[in-house]
Amino acid sequence: MSSTMNKARGTRIVAAAVLAPALFLTACGSPAPSGGGDGGGAADGGGGALSIATGGTGGVYYPLGGGFATVIRDNVEGYDATVQETNASVDNILLLESGAAQLALAVGDVVSDAVEGVNDFDGKPQEICSLGNVYNNYLQPITVEETGIQTVEDMKGKVISVGAPGSATEVAALRTLEAAGLDPEADIDRRQLGVAETVAALRDGTIDAGFWSGGLPTGAMIDLAADGDMVIVPIGEYAEPMAEEFGEFYVEEEIPADTYEGQTEPVSVIVSPNILVAPSSMDEQLQEDITTALFENKEALVQVHPAAEEMDPATAGDVPFVETCPGAQKYFDQAG
Repeated sequence: MSSTMNKARGTRIVAAAVLAPALFLTACGSPAPSGGGDGGGAADGGGGALSIATGGTGGVYYPLGGGFATVIRDNVEGYDATVQETNASVDNILLLESGAAQLALAVGDVVSDAVEGVNDFDGKPQEICSLGNVYNNYLQPITVEETGIQTVEDMKGKVISVGAPGSATEVAALRTLEAAGLDPEADIDRRQLGVAETVAALRDGTIDAGFWSGGLPTGAMIDLAADGDMVIVPIGEYAEPMAEEFGEFYVEEEIPADTYEGQTEPVSVIVSPNILVAPSSMDEQLQEDITTALFENKEALVQVHPAAEEMDPATAGDVPFVETCPGAQKYFDQAG
């Protein structure tokens, strides 16, 4: 990855409740204590609190992670669970490494980098495994009509948010800009905002466009679309060259028409899988119990966010760039 990926990290850790159906009003308790970088403590099979590293409150990771916390609390005997609000994928993997989290959501490109020990994890391969492919992330570059931006190339010379520091959005946004022939250091006035901050900045005119990688639909974008002038910039043409350079976790796919208010046509974008990951050292029975609980309670999770509709045990273990945790694989084999 180019030098454009250097960034400061700042992760805010909070306990959270999911403000969704009543079933999930008690999703979170007090934060799990930090431990060493070996994924020990609660993850060793002895019971306790499991902390789930998610993302910002305006995205999908945070509410869905809260749903995960409730399901674990209600179905995995001896365990409580909490969620952490973070800058998402890169930071989430680092929280696993430090022992400050025992479970983390992360996008495929970041998971692959972590396993290989490249880019943000240069020289430090992470000992992690997958509890399953949960749903797909759609890289959604957004702007408003008055900017006149219709392509990535139109972003040259503009004020552009590439996503929060330490997020998969930032990784994919910078790679997309470079695939389009733009230098993220020289050709844009670069900002690093989460999705909620990006929407606020578009509304007050302090940025011209911003990238967001998340499930469909994303809450903050629903709010922006309600203003009547949101534009999603098509970027699907860059999926193939990015996949050739970085890996098979970049795929062209369309955001279906009417996903957001006023979006009457499908938009071609770049899709990557979201993986629930754990330290490889997590107790194998605990891996199986967590995986079973989450996939067997899919319908309850759909009540939290429709992205959970994509959860499928028949395909969740098909992640070629990271090992499936043995306990999770046992469940997937049984679920068929």
